[in-house]
Amino acid sequence: MNDSSMKIFVVGDSISIQYGPCLREYLRGFMDYARKQGEADALLNLDNPSGANGGDSSLVLAYLAAVKKAGGIDADYLLLNCGLHDIKINPATGEKQVSPAQYGRNLRAIVETVSGMKPALIWIRTTPCDEKVHNQPDKTFHRFAADGDAYNRIADRAMAEAGVPIVDLYTFTVNLGGDLYCDHVHFHRHIREKQAVFIAGWLTGHVSGQVRSRHQERLS
Repeated sequence: MNDSSMKIFVVGDSISIQYGPCLREYLRGFMDYARKQGEADALLNLDNPSGANGGDSSLVLAYLAAVKKAGGIDADYLLLNCGLHDIKINPATGEKQVSPAQYGRNLRAIVETVSGMKPALIWIRTTPCDEKVHNQPDKTFHRFAADGDAYNRIADRAMAEAGVPIVDLYTFTVNLGGDLYCDHVHFHRHIREKQAVFIAGWLTGHVSGQVRSRHQERLS
């Protein structure tokens, strides 16, 4: 399949901002790429979401609700992730930015919100963090790998219940071995490129499979 009229819209955290340019290139000629706007603002501080950085699930839900009210998203597919900001922990209180229960509720509300818009939802599993580098005394928030795993499981259940396809970027990234990170949670450029290749390959296979299925249904 080679249909550049297909469109994908990305809403995600800083990880998606960093692999985004490569993903755009690898989808060229197959699918038009766009994302939540404001990359310049987002790049000022990747830890504090603004602009193109979707932030936690509460912020993503609010954004999608506002976009829906304004007329929706003109795309065939919505590639979505949130989780890394949800698992942030206040070192003084031990409280997570978004509790596990609220995370699950937010994701189900997100699915419901997107169901009333044009694009079909595709979920990206949240990537890991390097907690040894991350959780230094001077950090204003901490993250733990176990929480990332737990929130991925919550998302897995929510998306499976709704029949939303899942791109397992977490397992792909972990399987790339050592020397993944350029800091506490973001990845070296060569890792970002591989992530983009993986996602582009998944998307082309998924969309082409759907087209073949529709064609077979018409012939039957």
